Amino acid sequence: MRTLLRSAAALVAAGLILAPAAASAAPTPTPSPGAATVTKAGTSFLTATAITAGQPVRVGASTGDHLYWAFPAEAGQVHQVNATVTFPKVRSGASTWTVDVFDGLRRRQACTAGAQTPTVPASATSVTLGCTLRQVRPWAEPWSADPLPGTYYVRLSVVDLPEPDLGLPIDVELLVTADGEGGASGDDGELTAPLVPNGRAGTVLTAEPTAEPVAEEGSSLTGWLPEPGSRWFWTTAGGVLAAVAGVVGFALTRRPRRR
Repeated sequence: MRTLLRSAAALVAAGLILAPAAASAAPTPTPSPGAATVTKAGTSFLTATAITAGQPVRVGASTGDHLYWAFPAEAGQVHQVNATVTFPKVRSGASTWTVDVFDGLRRRQACTAGAQTPTVPASATSVTLGCTLRQVRPWAEPWSADPLPGTYYVRLSVVDLPEPDLGLPIDVELLVTADGEGGASGDDGELTAPLVPNGRAGTVLTAEPTAEPVAEEGSSLTGWLPEPGSRWFWTTAGGVLAAVAGVVGFALTRRPRRR
């Protein structure tokens, strides 16, 4: 009887210990049905590849590249970024990877959960990164860094690795998921316009610009004379006037010769 009671108590205790762990385990994100796979990545904010929530990404890159993607976010949504980097079989040492998320003003957003900067040994064949963002707010104070509706950027890069491993080929899989329908929030306010940066601030010149025509000179003498408003003109005029005044003054003050 005592043995049965002890076994039951052990099972109850094990259930109490495993229950929180099972409840805290987050479900594995899955791509949206029918979403097209993206096979490109940008190398800067201006060339970031546009994706949407639930759209899978699979690209091949080199170790040391900075990979950028951009996705839209609406108020009331909570986004989760998951990335997996697969390495070649032979590596010389451990490496540290990071995934960063920026808003439309290119302010780095904090992650509330996920392995944002993991370090993996040389024997590892892959590394998994994650970042769960805060809920997007419909408005915020100008001085705050709260997430607002607009375009968000994901940057995947390696921050520490042995120099011999630089340039090794890697395979990257990335997925951005969104929880919430958007627009549902208790904040008494609304952003006037989403934070979407202007990616085409200027125009690209495809041909050599035409030079402006040079004005023709009036005469050969005009080129040699200084302009009336120049410093050389007033210096020369002042020197001539000073010389004339000196000669006139000498003529008036000199004594006449006696015969």
